[in-house]
Amino acid sequence: MYLADSRAGTPETAAASAESAARPRAGRRLTAVGPTVLALGTVSLITDVSSEMVTAVLPLYLVAGLGLSPLGFGLLDGIYNGFSALVRLAGGHLADRGGGRHKWVAGAGYALSAACKPLLLVAQTLTPIGLVLAADRTGKGLRTAPRDALISLSSSPATRGRAFGVPRAMDTAGALLGPLVAFLILRATVDGYDAVFTVSFCVAVVGVLVLVLFVPGGPTARVTSVTETPAQRAASAAEAPAARAVPVAPAQRAASVAEAPAAQAMPVAETPAARAVPVPETPAKPTAAPAPAPAPAPAEGAAPAERAAPPAPRPTLRAALALLRRPELRGIALCALLLGLATVSDSFMFLLLQHRLGVPDRWFALLPVGTAAAFLLLAVPLGRLADRAGRWRVFLAGHGALLLAYGLLLTSWHGTALPFAVLFLHGGFYAATDGVLMAAASDSVPQELRSSGLALVQTGQALARFVCSLAFGAAWTAWGDRTALMASAVALALCALFSLSLRPVRRTLPEGRLV
Repeated sequence: MYLADSRAGTPETAAASAESAARPRAGRRLTAVGPTVLALGTVSLITDVSSEMVTAVLPLYLVAGLGLSPLGFGLLDGIYNGFSALVRLAGGHLADRGGGRHKWVAGAGYALSAACKPLLLVAQTLTPIGLVLAADRTGKGLRTAPRDALISLSSSPATRGRAFGVPRAMDTAGALLGPLVAFLILRATVDGYDAVFTVSFCVAVVGVLVLVLFVPGGPTARVTSVTETPAQRAASAAEAPAARAVPVAPAQRAASVAEAPAAQAMPVAETPAARAVPVPETPAKPTAAPAPAPAPAPAEGAAPAERAAPPAPRPTLRAALALLRRPELRGIALCALLLGLATVSDSFMFLLLQHRLGVPDRWFALLPVGTAAAFLLLAVPLGRLADRAGRWRVFLAGHGALLLAYGLLLTSWHGTALPFAVLFLHGGFYAATDGVLMAAASDSVPQELRSSGLALVQTGQALARFVCSLAFGAAWTAWGDRTALMASAVALALCALFSLSLRPVRRTLPEGRLV
């Protein structure tokens, strides 16, 4: 792709090649997402294979295997879905305060979750299982905000919905494979649950290795990829092979760096003059400072982004909490919290389907496949729709799909199409809300506090779902599953109407579209 640039031997030819590369060719589509987003999507895919293997069998293992009541299961399910809220803000703050070390905070979370998988082999009662699930969710809480911040920092505002949709689609591909693997293991082994937990641990370790080896970890590379225009990124990509192909003395490298800002500030007609400054061809000592430009010489070997970017102030926890003073972010966090209070967890949805239709235990692990398949089918199209039609509209439409799924479970219909319809609506709900919510919140958070801002929204949502799991389990125990689901449907409808009237997202994209 950059053969012409790699043959460049002078600054003039390299600049000309970069200038031509900056102009997009006709009929050529730009890449939708960057390599960082794809790498994170691969990590999510592998990790979700591991986690969904456990999630697919955990409700049946706890209720049928260990004999827990709906209230006891609701407690563990609340821990599984909501305990991460206690550490999400801490994970986001650590990633921001660590000078942009989002990768390593996320990696610590992935590693902690992987280490918890074999502990399920020895936990047989409520308290040990609760502690293991709490530690597993602690790892999820540590990794979620830094991972989403990496996605946000690696994408432009106009394509952020798509950038979140692609990893979510890959994430759901893993969620589709995980239950299938668990189902096959249960059918092929005698001690099926132990085998599922062991294989899940091995797969999780692979996900951690992919993150360490393939996700870039530099704090400035991600910011550069976002703040640069497409022409600047093309020019930088065109100049890089030339710099690698031609040996250049340290003084020449420093002179080229010093000339770059002046050349960018001048009109195009004046740029050759700036490039015409003679550059000494004789090798110079590494410590010698170049003379051609008035700008001070940067340190040799430093990356261009590091030479140009001024040092950013270290974020503080007070600054992260102060983000709630922003009306848009505060409204998004409030709506996510209220809607989370009426969102029945996946495990309870699958138990409701089994209770309504009498699904045999051996087929229970396949129920999450329907939700994951619908998510995989709809995640990217709904992400694009959110970029074009408005993220908040798509977000609320997703909750409308969930409300329709509740209605189907409350009807007297027992047809064979019922589970497929419910699972399709359930997957559509996640496709329209999971990544779209983070894309909407990203537009209201400054770049230096991106992890902390996203963690604030996720924390409120996770705490709300923790409360919902406890309340739903208690209501099921006291009044039955039908009454508990009806109460959740009424609460969801009221919260959706309130969120529709609030409309916290009012910013517009550069093209004039509503976010």
